[in-house]
Amino acid sequence: MSSTDYIISAVLVLLVIPQIRGTKLTFRNLVIPLALVAAAAAYYLKGVPTTGNDVKLDVVTVVLGAAIGIGCAVTTRLQRADGGVVAKAGLLAAALWIVGMLSRTGFVYAVNHGYAKQIADFSRTELITGAEAWTAALVLMALAQVVARQLVLRVRALAVSA
Repeated sequence: MSSTDYIISAVLVLLVIPQIRGTKLTFRNLVIPLALVAAAAAYYLKGVPTTGNDVKLDVVTVVLGAAIGIGCAVTTRLQRADGGVVAKAGLLAAALWIVGMLSRTGFVYAVNHGYAKQIADFSRTELITGAEAWTAALVLMALAQVVARQLVLRVRALAVSA
């Protein structure tokens, strides 16, 4: 992993800080996490392979990312305040966010520090075409996590503000 990779991962993990402090749900804090993960996607994603079992890998990682994002959202406390809704992540919500974001970094770290052969063997056995397929799956997982969290939070906020 390059220094840029570590910085991108750190920025995505550190998005948990405003979640823990609690923030009023605004258009700005809807867009910032989406923009950051979209920028990471633009940086890493060169294509989405569709041969072998690459699409199945994408579906599994997207479902996992969405599940983590939904878990983050439903374990975040929402309350009315200052004419809006304030979201404050508790310990479980923060842990889920961090696990989701660090799991991808951990995977890349494992590839670069002694587990490349095992991952290559698994990829051959499961008909995953290679590094580009894994990159696409992990980026799609991050996108799903962020989008699912934001969507569920905004739907819950509508109920709280009503």
